[in-house]
Amino acid sequence: MKKLFKTILAMTICISIVGCSQTVVSVNDSNLSWEERWQKEPFYDKPVTYWIQDPCQSGPRVADLLGYFQEEGIKVEGLKGKSYTEPLGTNKCQVAVGHIATLMVPSTNGVDLTFVGGAHHGCKSLYALNDNKFNRTSDLIGQKVAVPNGIGASDYNITACLLDADGIDPLKDVNLVQVDNGACVQAMENGEIAAALLGDGFAYNMVKEGKLIRIRSLLDDDFKNKTCCVVAMNKTFINENPITAKKVLNAINKAHDYMREYPTESVNMLIEDGIMTGGFEKNFAVHSSLNFGIRDNDNERSLRDYADTYIRLGLLTKYKNVDDVMNIIWTPLPEFN
Repeated sequence: MKKLFKTILAMTICISIVGCSQTVVSVNDSNLSWEERWQKEPFYDKPVTYWIQDPCQSGPRVADLLGYFQEEGIKVEGLKGKSYTEPLGTNKCQVAVGHIATLMVPSTNGVDLTFVGGAHHGCKSLYALNDNKFNRTSDLIGQKVAVPNGIGASDYNITACLLDADGIDPLKDVNLVQVDNGACVQAMENGEIAAALLGDGFAYNMVKEGKLIRIRSLLDDDFKNKTCCVVAMNKTFINENPITAKKVLNAINKAHDYMREYPTESVNMLIEDGIMTGGFEKNFAVHSSLNFGIRDNDNERSLRDYADTYIRLGLLTKYKNVDDVMNIIWTPLPEFN
């Protein structure tokens, strides 16, 4: 009987461990308050690292500058770099705001990251020379269109979605080619490409000067209510630190709300911090167009739509069902009380 009891006990412990593998603090802590459960998390009282590089992804930085992380009881430190995918996937940083077009494919290919909230709309558009040759996407049929960061990367994915929305097959009707961001305008002037996907901040002064026109955009009516950038977190970090993760998201959501409601103050803050360059006018115009502060329902709707489009266009090849993709990329965080 003693041996049988020990065997049953051992099996029970193993089952409990397996059942708790996704969330460490779920181990029969129902009698504890959320504060007590939070104190059991590995990241409790340890700094959470957020990624920072440019204005579109600056929500976590604003949350830091305004003390919103501190209000949530979270210590943080920033990490600068050119790419947030690898730091997120390796847990070198735990949270970043990034583009769906950059992160969806890696997430479904096993990179240890997922989306926990929406950030804003907009960011990039298709631009052509202002010479009346290419004024709409239908003019691009049979032409070369530049996707600066390469075939299969985020610019390619965004361009494919913009063209697809107008009934243009991005694989058959146009020739998508890689041209360095800084060389795109010269390539247009040389007749090497017809258009290019560029950041709205990068193109702002050239549009104002009359050199470029925007012919299709993530700010257009059929895209302006779709999430372009999301709050992404390392999956392991979430599973082991659900309360910490929720507090981090709360702080970033507060920052995004502030950035929407107080654009002048936000732009001045980010210029002073060195994240924004190029003067107030340009940065204010681009910042104001982004509509920061997307909440879960709108974000989930956008993600489903993009997942369906990515599957249909062959940008996602591993999964054929939207629900299967959503189970990987979308992880709404529960409330704790």
